[in-house]
Order: sequence, then C-alpha cells, then structure tokens
Amino acid sequence: WIVVEGQHEPLIDRMSFDIVQNKLKSRQRPGQTNEISLFAGLIKCGECGKSLTIRYTNAKHPQQIYSCKTYNAFGKNHCTQHRIDYDTLYSHVLRKIRECARAALMDGEAVADRLTNTCEAEQREQREAMERSLTRDEERIEVLDKMVMRLYEDMIAGRISEQNFNTMLEKTQTEQAELKAKVSEGRKRLSDEVQLANDAKQWVEAIQEYANITELDAATLNRLIKEIVVHERIDEDKTRHISIEIHFNLKPIPEVEQVTA
Repeated sequence: WIVVEGQHEPLIDRMSFDIVQNKLKSRQRPGQTNEISLFAGLIKCGECGKSLTIRYTNAKHPQQIYSCKTYNAFGKNHCTQHRIDYDTLYSHVLRKIRECARAALMDGEAVADRLTNTCEAEQREQREAMERSLTRDEERIEVLDKMVMRLYEDMIAGRISEQNFNTMLEKTQTEQAELKAKVSEGRKRLSDEVQLANDAKQWVEAIQEYANITELDAATLNRLIKEIVVHERIDEDKTRHISIEIHFNLKPIPEVEQVTA
C-alpha cells in the first residue's frame, strides 16, 4: 500500500487528530490484566486529586470497578474509596454526551450563549484581579524608564560613577525585562479569554455529531472530555453518594449528577 496524506477530506481536522493521539499515548496505562482502560488518565478523585484506577472485584462474577489510587495504597485514613462501577460510569458518560449533543442540535446558539455567560461569570473576578496586577506592573515599568533617565543624567553630571551607573542600570533593566515578560503573558491570557464566545461555538459544532452515539471509544473520549471527577459523600448509615463531574474540552463547566450507591 502507498499512503499519501492530505488527498481526501478528513473526518477530523489535523489539530484535533494530533491532540487526541497525544492524549491517547499519555493515558495508556495497563491495568491488572494488562488491558488499557477506556477511561485511563481521565478519571480523578474529587478529594485527593489522584487517579481512579480500575480493578476487578473478587466475586463469583468479577466486575470492573474504579477506586481511588490513594485509598488503594494507604487506606481510609487518607481518602475514601470513591468506588464506581465501570458499567455505571460508561452509561453515564455516554448518556451525557448524547444529551449535550442533542441540546446543541436543538438550539446551538442558546447553548453557546449559556456556556459563554457562565464562563465569563466564573472568570470575571480572576480577570479583574489580573487586570489590576498588570496595571501595577505597567506603572512600575514606566517608573523604571524614568529611573534609567535619571541615572544617566546623574552619571553625565558626575553625581555617580560610570561603574555605579552600569550596576544600577543592569538591575533596573533586569527588573524591566521580567515585568515586560509578565505583562506580555498576562495580556495574552486576557486576550485569549475574549475568545470564550468563539470557543463555545466551536464546542457546540464539535459535540453535535455525537447526538446518536451508541458506544464509546478512547478516541471519542479524549477528543470530547478533559477529565471526569468523582466525589463521594458517606451518610451516617453508611449510604454512599457518588457525584460525577464531566469536564468537556472547550467547556470548563462540569455536568454533575448524583449517583447513590
């Protein structure tokens, strides 16, 4: 076979393809049976932040379950089990993808607007704090510019030696360079956040094709989902309540559902 790339219209754009492939490589961790878990690298404990690892129960008919890596290694004094059955997780994620896709198909503009508004509300406080910090840094850069001019004038007037001038100039320029790099990065981040509306629209377009998805595979999960976070609450009567957050790519708002175990 001779393979020539780029001669046919791709089913997925090259950037998305590369992102998915890199995620798949980084998340391939064999389990007890040396099989690669479908949710490998995606599922996290909501309390300790560690991964949930897959294993088989010691029952007559073994089941695949996920449980907290910290709990497995150190016991309940360090974290709780956060146990969730593979089949339960699979069904929940599949249903959520379909629900989001169908909502996007029904009224994509409304979904995109809701995502944008929610993201902006969550990020407004952080953005304002960053803006204040950047303003202070920019004002400091202006002060340093004036300091350099005064230092030069003092050297010309003989009030400081050339050696002292060079020493102070080096310190001033070092601080300026650090501040300018910080301001540049900060302004870029603020500019990127302005793209929220565009990102939301792209997410809506991407999710729509999964409205009738019937099964999950690793490529789909790694394209759509950033991470899955599992929380656990245990009542006094030992009833376990599991809540699952699905954080979609291009959608920093978790879909949360309670599952009582």
